[in-house]
Amino acid sequence: MDDIIRFVEDQLIEKKDFPQFDAGDTITVYYEIREGNKTRTQFFRGTVIQRRGSGATETFTVRKMSGDIGVERIFPINMPAIQKIEVNKRGKVRRGRIFYFRKLRGKKARIKEKRSFAKKQD
Repeated sequence: MDDIIRFVEDQLIEKKDFPQFDAGDTITVYYEIREGNKTRTQFFRGTVIQRRGSGATETFTVRKMSGDIGVERIFPINMPAIQKIEVNKRGKVRRGRIFYFRKLRGKKARIKEKRSFAKKQD
């Protein structure tokens, strides 16, 4: 049964080419908003708290601080309104779901950045 569902999902749902990102990364999601007959692009920049699911039903949760208030938004990976995703920083975390991040404030809420080692070209 799962094979049939996966086959139908692969055939019908168009896949977009987004960069690889995981929990702890800071990303910017650009998505389209419709207001009446007008459309505009809005962005949501924050830290990825979790990625959940697989295939067509995969979602990811992004959390940002708006003043003192934490705002979370869940995006389906195949949402047609998503135009692009930019990875701003790669975070170094030990878990796949960082719900403890909700309780942290101030300097404790910082996530270390992953170091990328680029090879020198002579």
